Amino acid sequence: MSAQIQRERKAYYAILERTQRGPMDVTPWLAWFLEVLHRAVLQALAALDEVLEKGHLWRRWAGLPLNERQIKLLNKLLDGFEGNLTTSKWAAIARCSQDTALRDISDLVLHGVLLKKDAGGRSTSYELNRTRP
Repeated sequence: MSAQIQRERKAYYAILERTQRGPMDVTPWLAWFLEVLHRAVLQALAALDEVLEKGHLWRRWAGLPLNERQIKLLNKLLDGFEGNLTTSKWAAIARCSQDTALRDISDLVLHGVLLKKDAGGRSTSYELNRTRP
């Protein structure tokens, strides 16, 4: 709740001031508070969903022989990687050669961890396979 109020602190101080300077009717403040509480619960549920999905996927991948680069990049993908994952981006983030990046990615595609997107050639990119077996 405190994180949600922090995100909405301008509105918080505005409603607090209106309540204190007005006729001392706390109904508008209470309505605002309950709305913020609702948004805080929705945020918490979304965060919990992300954590549970991440845990599920790591349990699913537990038996795979993953190297440090693969673990690092999978965590980046799970934490909300922006844009398309390409071998060039993999190589830059993992600080490895493009050939090593392609081997890492190909291994993950082989094990069903990553899926190759439809575009090919220089536009080849990959995404997490989030489907449940």
